[in-house]
Amino acid sequence: MSRPLSDEERIQWLRLARTPNVGPVTFKQLLARFGSAAAALAEVPRLARRGGGAAPKVDEALIRREVEALAALGGRFVAAVEADFPRGLAALEAPPPLIAVLGHAVVLKRESIAMVGARNASALGRKLAQRLARELGEAGLTVVSGMARGIDTAAHEGALPTGTCAVLAGGVDVVYPPENKALYDRIKAEGAVVSEMALGEQPQGRHFPRRNRLISGMARGVVVVEAAESSGSLITARFALEQNREVFAVPGSPLDPRAKGTNRLLREGAVLTETAEDVLAVLKPMLGGGFDETGSAGTPPPETVSEEEVDRIRAAVTEALGPAPVQVDELIRLSGAPAAAVLSVLLELELAGKLARHPGNAVSWSLP
Repeated sequence: MSRPLSDEERIQWLRLARTPNVGPVTFKQLLARFGSAAAALAEVPRLARRGGGAAPKVDEALIRREVEALAALGGRFVAAVEADFPRGLAALEAPPPLIAVLGHAVVLKRESIAMVGARNASALGRKLAQRLARELGEAGLTVVSGMARGIDTAAHEGALPTGTCAVLAGGVDVVYPPENKALYDRIKAEGAVVSEMALGEQPQGRHFPRRNRLISGMARGVVVVEAAESSGSLITARFALEQNREVFAVPGSPLDPRAKGTNRLLREGAVLTETAEDVLAVLKPMLGGGFDETGSAGTPPPETVSEEEVDRIRAAVTEALGPAPVQVDELIRLSGAPAAAVLSVLLELELAGKLARHPGNAVSWSLP
């Protein structure tokens, strides 16, 4: 059930979310374990020291200035438990704790379809993406994309009259690529711009997978129009599959490198897509229903675990960890320890900066 956060609670949520080594999974675990962001913040230094690292810190004054700066731009931070948070994102096993929103939050409450594709898209690819986006928008869907060059730009342009959402890899106030400034201004005025990154943050390579996870998570499905092998669009499609979303792909010529990725998706079971009706035929039965994501983020069970028990199994867990990702469930089996105790140890190691999390509820040692 959704609930509003007080202004002070929102500050503490943002502080916890911005604490070093606290990602969506860890945020959810800390909130479940301690009941509130403020209580979790008080415990984070102790947990990090138990994991063998220094206490992570975040400047509260900086957080307050960021909230004020976003408000001055006409935006706000929306938390995962609030009514205006996109339903698809809220349903993820570990949703982003908060997103920054500029524009009209009502766009985020409608059913959505994501559309992604090649930056160096062909003229025909851009034309098709624009037409698909326009027709899907006219059917009542919000078209979500990443405001990149090529297919993303065409999708936003096609859906502008009915409402589109741009998910950014940098801060919600950072226009990237710069040539899309006019498009950014129109989306902000007529649709919505969202990001989970800090205000003013310039986009970097490691940010784009996080952005792609949000693009697919917001939507009922992802339409891929032109994508080379190993492209970011295929990463978005992979996230969609992990989130139990539909994947649609537009076929292309085997001679065009930009069709290699989409044709592979089709061989792997994506819905062959040539018109908006191909998408709507699949989505219509699920519109208005709930969202579901397979897998588990490893949220600790509600029962508490004694410090002595955690100490006793720490050696077994650290011995079972390695540089290659391993499923958390497998770690629990190998250690022979209670699940809650294993999750507590992993939480401490992550807060200490020694643990890396991977898709599919897997973990490994964090490489320098």
